[in-house]
Amino acid sequence: MGSGSAHARAALAGNPSDGFGGAVLACCVGELRAWARAEHAPVLRSDPPNELVDAAVARFGCGPCTVSWGTQVPREVGLAGSSAIITATVRALCALHGRALEPGELAEMVLAVEVEDLGIAAGPQDRYAQAHGGVVLMDFSGAVPRVERLDPALLPPLFLAWRTDAAETSHAVHGGLRERAGQAAVREAMARLADHARAGRDALLAGDRGRFAAALDRSFDERAALLELDPRHVAMVHAARGAGASANYAGSGGAIVGTLPETDVGAVAAALRALSCEVISPGIR
Repeated sequence: MGSGSAHARAALAGNPSDGFGGAVLACCVGELRAWARAEHAPVLRSDPPNELVDAAVARFGCGPCTVSWGTQVPREVGLAGSSAIITATVRALCALHGRALEPGELAEMVLAVEVEDLGIAAGPQDRYAQAHGGVVLMDFSGAVPRVERLDPALLPPLFLAWRTDAAETSHAVHGGLRERAGQAAVREAMARLADHARAGRDALLAGDRGRFAAALDRSFDERAALLELDPRHVAMVHAARGAGASANYAGSGGAIVGTLPETDVGAVAAALRALSCEVISPGIR
């Protein structure tokens, strides 16, 4: 038997520029993970049935097996739930067959499953963040992605919030943006978003929490100027900011992430729970 897991990804700044040669600062959330266990079997079977798992097994190219799986990552709220399931499955298959993949190889395999095999419009950041874990700055401006791991202790206290009743597939957002990729306004916005990711990284290294919070806020503001956003998701950002926090989309499904104020930390959670949000203070994994 082989087992594997992967954690939810929360983008902090720069998203969604990763699909346009940009850069994203992100972290993996310890409280939310997907897991998989793989065993040799006469026929391929996913338990429960799941096309993500089946496609991962087909791409891996091994013999028939049974893959049991589960997830704690809320689906379609922008926390990379689909790629977490695939990453966990590939890790389980690696363990079963004694195969080792470098983080970049793992990320590219998972991305190929989603984009090439399942036709999902997706940028690379989810898979690279989950393959490396922790806090990472991912730069996709070159032919080969560059990933810089940062000490999670550099992060200030964060909150993460989502509404399962306001879920939205990231495929819709990424697909629409890809159609506009040739527009100058889109290219310029993606370049600014990448700069916000790098600014967030620099602020962490400098211990400047104010500049770090600003990188998150500016990333959301850039998104809001570029895309038509779900009013329920925007209300979450405004509620968090109104309670003294910074806030940005954690992905493209409506989950948000931000820094907590130094005073009255509970006000942020109260404001978001009033909007039917689940709220946690994420640990980094």
